[in-house]
Amino acid sequence: MGKVIAVCISEKKGTVKKNIGSCLLIEEYGLEGDAHAGSERQVSLLSADEVQAFRERSKGAVELPPGIFGENLLVEGFDFKSYPVGTRFRCGEVLLELTQIGKRCHTGCEIMQRTGECIMPKEGVFARVVNGGVIACGDDLEIVTESMIGDVGRDNSEAIESRMNDAGQDNSKSIENGMNDAGTNNVGMNHSADMIQNPYRAAILTASDRSFRGEREDKSGPKIAEMLTAAGYRVGSLLLLPDDEDGLAEALIRLADEEQPDVIFTTGGTGFSPRDRMPEATKRVIERETPGISEAIRAYSMQITPRAMLSRAVSGIRGKTLIVNLPGSPKAVQECLEFLLPPLEHGLGILRGEADA
Repeated sequence: MGKVIAVCISEKKGTVKKNIGSCLLIEEYGLEGDAHAGSERQVSLLSADEVQAFRERSKGAVELPPGIFGENLLVEGFDFKSYPVGTRFRCGEVLLELTQIGKRCHTGCEIMQRTGECIMPKEGVFARVVNGGVIACGDDLEIVTESMIGDVGRDNSEAIESRMNDAGQDNSKSIENGMNDAGTNNVGMNHSADMIQNPYRAAILTASDRSFRGEREDKSGPKIAEMLTAAGYRVGSLLLLPDDEDGLAEALIRLADEEQPDVIFTTGGTGFSPRDRMPEATKRVIERETPGISEAIRAYSMQITPRAMLSRAVSGIRGKTLIVNLPGSPKAVQECLEFLLPPLEHGLGILRGEADA
């Protein structure tokens, strides 16, 4: 059991977060009024115990008010980085699910300049809001266990209204505005709060110069998200980047190491064009190849078109994340996933440690 020490937001990006005492958390969005709400990192959490340890190490070299490290929730009693992605925490009617451990530090932040150290990259974690509600200083935060499944329902409007009335706020409009502002980047993330058995988690990376420049709509990434959602996956990041090997490799590393999805599907950049560098980027980051997957996809696709032999797609494992290169067209993506998803589930179960080889 932990306790919320501070609830912090910043109205503009690049400004220090301030403790406001209590705040509405909007489902699949983040903290109301926070500049970082609606992003893939909806809520940031930091251990108050780690802040205290940092305070002692720095010997008062810099003031450490709540929010100084960019955290939304400062909580005592938890070493957040020790919990795996997918862990769920409950605070009253609010249900949070851990989606990312650590992050790359912004170069030149004030604390780094003055002390040579910033704890957020290693100690901070990020979560998505599965169930919305209000969190306030002094609230208890606890890990969700199977015995709590029935206690965490989606119909929490009465509890939210009660808490918001206590805070003297009208939440009906803010919830609507927050969900409208969240946009479409949360494709596939709206799942029932009582799903204690986590579904497989996926991230998607599209490589396309033209789509990145806005000259052509990316239809392949959303098609993957649509099919994965229908198959019961929870889709996290849906990224669109230009055909740049360094940038693609960096994105794959961040997704695998920080968000730690079960699988990353890439689309585009697997052909003969000089700018097609997705296989090279993938090979740079994987630790173990899984050639059978790519070979099977090519063999299946050859039954549809002989041009499938021109694909240079690869696949492999980084940590506990499988990375699979898919073709660039929506039609080819659909064909490949229809073939791949049924047998892939067993492999992901092995990777998770939930199935026998």
